[in-house]
Amino acid sequence: MYQWEFRMFYLSGSIVLAVSLLCNLEHVVGKCIPSKCVDPNTCILSEDELGCKCAPGYFGDQCDQSAMMNVVCGKDAITISVIEDFFIYYNVGLGSVHLTNPECRARKEVIAGVAFYTVRTPKDKYEFCGGKPIEKNITHVIYSLTLMSEQQVYANIIRDPAIQIEYKCVYPFIRTVSMLYPIVPITSEAVLRMDELDATVEMSVYRDERYVEVFAGVPTVHFRDRVFVQVSVTRPRDFFNLRVDECWATQTPNPNDTSSLTHTLLLDGCAEDESVLFITKSITYRNGTMAQGGQNGVSSTVRFSFEMFRFITEPYELYLHCIVHLCTQGHGESCIPECKSIIKREASTKEPVEGILSYGPIRLEVPERQSTNMLFTLILPMAAVWVLALFLLILISIARAGNKRMVSESPS
Repeated sequence: MYQWEFRMFYLSGSIVLAVSLLCNLEHVVGKCIPSKCVDPNTCILSEDELGCKCAPGYFGDQCDQSAMMNVVCGKDAITISVIEDFFIYYNVGLGSVHLTNPECRARKEVIAGVAFYTVRTPKDKYEFCGGKPIEKNITHVIYSLTLMSEQQVYANIIRDPAIQIEYKCVYPFIRTVSMLYPIVPITSEAVLRMDELDATVEMSVYRDERYVEVFAGVPTVHFRDRVFVQVSVTRPRDFFNLRVDECWATQTPNPNDTSSLTHTLLLDGCAEDESVLFITKSITYRNGTMAQGGQNGVSSTVRFSFEMFRFITEPYELYLHCIVHLCTQGHGESCIPECKSIIKREASTKEPVEGILSYGPIRLEVPERQSTNMLFTLILPMAAVWVLALFLLILISIARAGNKRMVSESPS
């Protein structure tokens, strides 16, 4: 007997998945085969090397298949989705997958061409579906559910394992704090629906390249200061890759306003403005591997910056608009745009799973000292010219007076 544990953590609440495959390793066909267990990152051999088990997040004879699982800790419901291939490998049919209460059964959903077994549990059905007693402390509330399969009985024997997936959502207590002058970070949020799954995408502007502190209130920056933008899928986390297809600035909140000036920053997922830079960040995938994300289409977060500017006519404040596109991770759909050159650039394929985010205003601040410095810059050279001219006139006058005196004193 052995237990396989698979753990994931999300910002929308901490989720722990414990996957238990209850079976006798030596007598179950299709389990990890010791002779094929060659990659220690995906497959773990027993001490006697006669048995093996897959590392967290993998399954298959060679432990080379990724067990894609996702839990969404929503405001009104908790949803778990597990890739269908995982159940097929263990000969578990859709009809035998349910929560602790068999009446709360899984249903099949196809997301971007990939099949998942999904169970959505509204919070008012939590106890009915077999949710464990809610745990509470002074900071958090914890909900725990179990997705399981029924034992497949053949006559009076069992050949296949029963699958048990335990998952938790940890919600922080929400406290209301009164402030005389509340500080509210400005963000833009949109909900995109991809097949049967809702995804929340957010756009924020940060103070610097560390992406730690978002602007509170209206961002005010100077000429050529960099504006740091982050667009990310906040829910579900690490399930979709995100591509920003197009971004442009307008003078009004309306992204389709044709009466005002516009300026394009990104086009077909590539930099259109020469000052645009994509910024990488370290990310950790659910299988524990590390990678560099932040670039367009690489992960669920896109980060870029551009130099602040203003339009030639009023109003000078900017409104930023971005069209975003969702891709399912790891299933053949390329999300990374081709940006080798302007001529060879490939336009992104327009698909229905797109949304638009708008953010603003972003204001340009021109300090008074810049005007004062400019005035001094103009006055000082002119004053120097006048002083030099006056000095030359005085010298000429003195020279002329000396010449007249010499003429008058000479003998006739």
